[in-house]
Amino acid sequence: MEPLYKPQGVEERWQRTWEAEGLYNAETDDPRDPYVVCLPPPNVTDRLHMGHALNGSAQDVLVRWHRMRGFNTLWQPGYDHAGIALQAVMVRRLAAEGLTPQDIGREAFVERCWAFIRDYGGQIMGQLRSLGASLDYRRHRFTMDEGYTRAVMGFFVHLAEKGYLYRGSRIVNWCPGCSSVVSDLEVNHVELDETLTTIRYPLADGSGHVAIATVRPPTMLADVAVAVHPGDERYRDLVGKEAIVPIAERRVPIIADERVDPGFGTGALKITPGHDPTDWEIGRDHDLPEPMVIGLDGRMNENAGDLVGLTQAEAEKEILARLEERGLLEKREPYRHGVGHCDRSGDRIEPLVLLQWWCEMTDLVKPAIEALRSGRVRSKPQQQTNVMLSYLENIRTAPTGT
Repeated sequence: MEPLYKPQGVEERWQRTWEAEGLYNAETDDPRDPYVVCLPPPNVTDRLHMGHALNGSAQDVLVRWHRMRGFNTLWQPGYDHAGIALQAVMVRRLAAEGLTPQDIGREAFVERCWAFIRDYGGQIMGQLRSLGASLDYRRHRFTMDEGYTRAVMGFFVHLAEKGYLYRGSRIVNWCPGCSSVVSDLEVNHVELDETLTTIRYPLADGSGHVAIATVRPPTMLADVAVAVHPGDERYRDLVGKEAIVPIAERRVPIIADERVDPGFGTGALKITPGHDPTDWEIGRDHDLPEPMVIGLDGRMNENAGDLVGLTQAEAEKEILARLEERGLLEKREPYRHGVGHCDRSGDRIEPLVLLQWWCEMTDLVKPAIEALRSGRVRSKPQQQTNVMLSYLENIRTAPTGT
């Protein structure tokens, strides 16, 4: 015998044999009770790592156990096109060659993506086989397969016909680098040392001013209100009056809202629904407009007047100079806070109000909530049940009139 065990030949041969004998297969016409696990499709952006191996091993244990118990067991394999993540990978690869997607054009860029997918998709399936994963490899799917996309579109239409899908403008996480909206799960909050600028907003009646602190002076051009906490005695007499947004020279209402933090800055908050999630919620409740002065490229847009086309840093420099010239710049001080950055590109997230497709979940989550509350579905550890219920019971609903 060999002094050392060499698994490569042995494991590969048995994996090939068991697949050939159909031991991993599941059939649609099998009368036995079904047991199905869908492999969470790995992103086809790189090879599998230890996390995939751990996750896959736990699934394989369950799958093999049910197969031995006589179930018609399907472990469904596949991999995900991971559009934004794949784009980021390909852009980095092009950059290593001194190129950009614009240099090679759309068609060539898409073809490079497909070549990468063919290469790494095959490697992913090969790695799963090397692990001995008992997937039904005959059924492997890719999320851009024609049958798969047809099924997705079919279910999209089904949800639309049920009245669950709607289009609506909401504030979203926009990544200028990826030119795409990203989910909350794809936003990393990075601690940054920035500057808190306190600006004087003159009162429209000429009786003085209200000072407001902000870390993003360029967004003031899209301010539509000033908000204070209803219990803040400092500003009680200002509620109902109007202030003038400097530079934009826009008259805006002074409103009261409990979401204002009296301890932040001066306690008075500039409301910019087009560029801040909290401001957007306040704006919706007070029927405020939602102008935006920052475009999809992260630069100042046509609503920024003569600052159009400038980067935000360039616009801030110009705005501060104008404020100081008019005696409206009160102070500047260091400020450390968390700022959202795209997990894919590393770019700073721009909160923007964009028209998107949404799914109304009020009715759809009821069966899941009932299953958790009745104990038909249990979590381990048990305290995670409260986490799930909190999430399910606090999903945002469709705006009134959508």
